[in-house]
Amino acid sequence: MGALQLKDTHGKRSSSMSFALRWKHENMRLIVLSAMISIAMTFMFLVLLYGTADKRVSVVVNGRETIVSTKQWVLQRLLDEQAIAIGTYDKVSMPLDGGIKDGDRIVINQAVPLIVKADGKARTLYTTERTVQAAIDQAHISIRSQDKVVPSLSSSLKPNMIISITRIDTKISESTHPVPFSIVKKDDPKLAQGKEQLVQTGKQGTVVKRYEKTFEDGVLVSQTLVEKLTKSPSVDQIVSIGTKKPEPKVTMLRANSPSVSTMTKRGVTFSAKKVIKNVTLTAYSAGLASTGKGKNHPQYGITASGARVQEGRTIAVDPKVIPIGWWVYIEGIGFRRAEDTGSAVKGNKIDVYFDSESYADKFGRKRGYTVYVLGPKKPEAL
Repeated sequence: MGALQLKDTHGKRSSSMSFALRWKHENMRLIVLSAMISIAMTFMFLVLLYGTADKRVSVVVNGRETIVSTKQWVLQRLLDEQAIAIGTYDKVSMPLDGGIKDGDRIVINQAVPLIVKADGKARTLYTTERTVQAAIDQAHISIRSQDKVVPSLSSSLKPNMIISITRIDTKISESTHPVPFSIVKKDDPKLAQGKEQLVQTGKQGTVVKRYEKTFEDGVLVSQTLVEKLTKSPSVDQIVSIGTKKPEPKVTMLRANSPSVSTMTKRGVTFSAKKVIKNVTLTAYSAGLASTGKGKNHPQYGITASGARVQEGRTIAVDPKVIPIGWWVYIEGIGFRRAEDTGSAVKGNKIDVYFDSESYADKFGRKRGYTVYVLGPKKPEAL
């Protein structure tokens, strides 16, 4: 019997496996490339299918919403299609190169230019905010409670609006002021009339005034007195004014001078010591125009005889013609008493006193009067 020869099966199996591995290794790149091409074509088909489909998209521009229908699938293309320009400072809710899909809501806030004036400077600001307050916050400008903003912080923004911020500051200042003393005049019946005597010397006082000053951007616009303090009070100056009247000086005619005539005027019978004809009459008052003395003058209204002027009684005369203190009767005028003198009253001239300065001015100069010189006592009706 011949011996049985065994086949080398191990060698054949090894050869088959090597071939399979070699085939797989050589064709792997082709398999991967085919798979990638297949995926890419599928994606492109889906993109093409998606891109050509109508999409309804909500576009909100500055708060106004519009629903648009588009086949675009990139936001920038949609905006170009709708003629919506995006500026440098505008805000968009999604990237311009981002894809869009049906049902998307795109919010666009367009920036507006503003001019903001504050602290001595003006600057241009672009903002998407909607109120003055928000724009100022964006600009990082601090606003104090006392500052003034125009338009108001709650106002809505408009393109090219000018926002002015005025800095308001208040300061307290004080100043010292003198207080003049008052002159107090008191009648003194023991002091001769026309005399003055200093009783107490006046002293000037001092007050401190505090003001609240308001500045707008460093410029003073108002000043208000808020407090007034007396630092030292003033002291009145007291002056005594003499009121003691001197005995009237009466120039008496000689005892043996007879009455020149006896007559009755206005129901009064009298004997005249002398009759003066062709007398000129003028008028005066107690004021500055006639006497050079104001109402504050201590001798205001005081006559040369020491009596106080009185309308209907007082006249100024030349003492050489009519004695001071004597009564006269002036035709057309009446009874008057010679109580005063005057530098312009000379000879046959009499100045008649009136309270009214205007009436005295209008009186003028009247000539041709007859005057009866009566004596130191006024005649009385029987």
